[in-house]
Amino acid sequence: MTSRRPSERWAAGEVDDEVAIDVLVPTAGRGGELAVTLAGLAAQDDPTFRVIVSDQSDDGSGVLQPSTQAMVRVLRAQGREVRLVRHLPRRGLAEHRQSLLDRATAPTVLFLDDDVWLEPGQLQRLHDALSTLGCGFVGAAVQGLSYLPDERPEQQRTFEPWTGEVVPELIRRGTPAFDRWPLHNAANLAHLARDVPIPERGWLAYKVAWVGGCVLYRRDALLAAGGFTFWDELPPLHSGEDVLAQWRVMERFGGAGVLPSGAVHLEAPTTIPERPVDAFDVVRA
Repeated sequence: MTSRRPSERWAAGEVDDEVAIDVLVPTAGRGGELAVTLAGLAAQDDPTFRVIVSDQSDDGSGVLQPSTQAMVRVLRAQGREVRLVRHLPRRGLAEHRQSLLDRATAPTVLFLDDDVWLEPGQLQRLHDALSTLGCGFVGAAVQGLSYLPDERPEQQRTFEPWTGEVVPELIRRGTPAFDRWPLHNAANLAHLARDVPIPERGWLAYKVAWVGGCVLYRRDALLAAGGFTFWDELPPLHSGEDVLAQWRVMERFGGAGVLPSGAVHLEAPTTIPERPVDAFDVVRA
């Protein structure tokens, strides 16, 4: 039996008392994409999880759209607690992420962007990997499936599986490890998953520069590394806050990507077109 309640039990009014993962979804002005993201979560069987959606839409439209509300009802019928909160004024991505982290209580937290669909079983894959590896985080880098015909072997040359224990790494701009970042472009991970043998357990850990869009942290490791409390050192218009937080976790606890990645980028237009500052260039890692 899975923790996801089947349709014959939707009217039972049951909710998981203890959850393994808090899924944290920051959103702003993306009702349609957010509904798809929640639909991906509704397809996850295990482990137990709670969803916290923090909306920074000026009019609250992100969580009020009928398709979004429908998926919230589905998740709740399945026994998942869903919290919808408003968080204004906007003080930047890092502050928004920290506000979500402050609301979390589960032993692990998944930061999931509001334009990412997860294939069934992806949440279990990440949780299994994190539990097995014992590092600070594991991530499923998002893929743009419109790029499936676009093979980029030159961007895959830095792919390197972890063999044995995942150990701490120091990554900064200009280090050899930083050059791993093109691995997560386009549909590179889909091509790698096709070509690289995956162990019987169902996943392979590999070395990353960072992971965007779908990252499962040990909450204690993220808190020990400071979380996103550096937000007040940044101007509101910034990016790279997730990179900085991951580098701090990796330096103390290590981190890894997981192959295959069942995280699909919806390839919607960005809601943050102006990104004049990379957090990792401004705040000391």
